[in-house]
Amino acid sequence: MNQGTTKRRKNDAKKEKLADKRNIDDTVKQDEIKPKYGRLVTFPYQRVWSRCIIILGIMLVVWYNSRNGKVVTLAQQKDILISRTLNVECSPEYKAELAQFPGCVPEKCGRVVTDKLVSGSEVDTLLQLAKRGFKLGGSDGGASILDLQSGALSKGPQFIDIYSLKEAKKIFNSPDFAIYKVVKTKIHHAIAHHFGVDVNKIYLTKPTFFSKITNVPAKTLHDEYWHPHVDKETYESFHYTSLLYLTDYNRDFEGGRFIFIDKENTNTTIEPRKGRVSMFTSGAENLHAVEKVTSGTRYALTVSFTCDKYFSISDPSVERTKHV
Repeated sequence: MNQGTTKRRKNDAKKEKLADKRNIDDTVKQDEIKPKYGRLVTFPYQRVWSRCIIILGIMLVVWYNSRNGKVVTLAQQKDILISRTLNVECSPEYKAELAQFPGCVPEKCGRVVTDKLVSGSEVDTLLQLAKRGFKLGGSDGGASILDLQSGALSKGPQFIDIYSLKEAKKIFNSPDFAIYKVVKTKIHHAIAHHFGVDVNKIYLTKPTFFSKITNVPAKTLHDEYWHPHVDKETYESFHYTSLLYLTDYNRDFEGGRFIFIDKENTNTTIEPRKGRVSMFTSGAENLHAVEKVTSGTRYALTVSFTCDKYFSISDPSVERTKHV
C-alpha cells in the first residue's frame, strides 16, 4: 500500500467521524426542545401536536354553537333604526283563528325594531313615572313590575294595589297618563301597519306593565324572568307583544338582552336602547327569553294587544287615585 492511499483512508475516516458527530449534535439539539410539561419531543411531533390543538379548538367551537346556538344580532345598542324587520313563518295556530278574528290575524309574522317611534321626552316622562311608582314597592328578588291598569305593584314576595296607597295621589297625574296613552297609541298603529291588520280590530290587553330588573338573586318564581317562553301560551289573550326600552344596554345595565330562540340553533338578539320599540307576533314562532341582568337596572314597558275584544282593557286613569 503506497503512502497516498494511506493518507486518503485517514482523511475518509476523519470525515466519517465528523459526520457522525454532526448527526449526534443534531439529535441532541432536537431532543433538548421540550414542552413545559411532559417528555422530550422533536419538531415533527410538535407540528402534529399543534395541528391537533387547532383541530380540537375548531371542534369545540362547532360543538358549542350547536349546543348553545349561533347568535345573530337584529339590533345593536349603537344602531339608530328607522325600521328593521325580520319575517318568520307563522305558527299553525293562526290559521285556526282566521275565521274567528278576521282582519286581526297577521298577514305575516315576525319581529320589528324601530328607534324613531317614541320621542325622547316621552321616554323620559315614562321612565320617571316608573321610578316614582317602584319607590312605593319593589320585589325582594331582581324583577319588579308595575301595572298601571290593574294597579299591581311588586312588593316583597307578593303584589299590592298601588292605588290603595295614599302616596299614589302625589306621584300620578293626568299629564303623565296622557303621555302614556299617546305612546300606547303610537305602538298600536305601528303594529297594525307592520303586520298588515286593521287597527280597529286589535285591542290593548292585560298585562301591560313597567318592568324593573336588577342583578339581585331571585326569591320567588315571579323573579325568574329569564326562562324561555311563548307569550300566547303564557297569556291566552296575546296576539301582539311590544317592548319599549327606557334604559340603555351596556350603559345603564349589563346583560338583559332580549333573545329570540329560533330553529337551527340560531338565537336572534335585540340589545335594548333607550326609546327603542320592539314589536312581534305573540305565537310559538317567537319563543324568547331575557338574558340575566348582571349589573345596573333595566327598565322597560311591555304593551300587549289582542284580537279578542272580550280581553280588551281601558287606558289607565288618574281617577283611580282619587278613591284612595
